[in-house]
Amino acid sequence: MSRIDYFRNPNAPKANSVVPSVTAVVRDDSGRLLLIHKTDNDLWALPGGGHDIGERIADTVVREVSEETGIDVEVDSIVGLYTDPEHVLAYDDGEVRQQFSICFRAHPIGGSLRTSSESKEVRWIDPADLDELDIHPSMMLRIRHGLDDSRREPYIG
Repeated sequence: MSRIDYFRNPNAPKANSVVPSVTAVVRDDSGRLLLIHKTDNDLWALPGGGHDIGERIADTVVREVSEETGIDVEVDSIVGLYTDPEHVLAYDDGEVRQQFSICFRAHPIGGSLRTSSESKEVRWIDPADLDELDIHPSMMLRIRHGLDDSRREPYIG
């Protein structure tokens, strides 16, 4: 399934669903950031995905990072809540989803890099190289917040 991300675009379609989801800022011991090259929109992003019934939200983070990257993680903290109604995701099946994402910080505890049906490439990226990648502005906001070690309070927006 493909999708188009609309961010503060007055021509965006109206949302018809909301699905709680997570993303994870995962850094290795060298400070590199775990990113995936997504198959649905051809953009680079933090690993993450939808929350399933019967899961604790931290378990969603662990599952999604493992599924998309092959890396096992442990959750450390919350980066922020990203619920901007002007960020919608339009899927080719007609669903138009308002963004509702909780971003977490996590650290790797095992596993090895691999791709999945949702990730055509998985890499550890030096934060200095982020500008070389095609990253959606709303994802870059989460990345910047997650890399900012001086932030004491989660972002709410």
